[in-house]
Amino acid sequence: MRASQKRAVPNHRRHLAERGISRYEVRGSEKDKDLVRRFARRLAIDDAVASRLRADVMRQIGEEPPRRGGIYAALRGSPLVGAELNFAREVTPGREIDL
Repeated sequence: MRASQKRAVPNHRRHLAERGISRYEVRGSEKDKDLVRRFARRLAIDDAVASRLRADVMRQIGEEPPRRGGIYAALRGSPLVGAELNFAREVTPGREIDL
């Protein structure tokens, strides 16, 4: 690879960053690849239509981002909290098996 080719990728990414565009990887179904690309391209325009589209999708999938500690909070809200349960098991010597 020539030096000019090595500079091209960082330069291209820097130009995208200057425009407020970032690269990221998305995992999904093969059949949705074209849809996700078209959706991202449409949102990158950042006009009134893109704002309306963004708001509609956020309303459909929920505006609240996932919070850390959600499972812990659900367990702390369990009715068994404070029930003083004893999870210790009795240790038994086992039994003899005749093979």
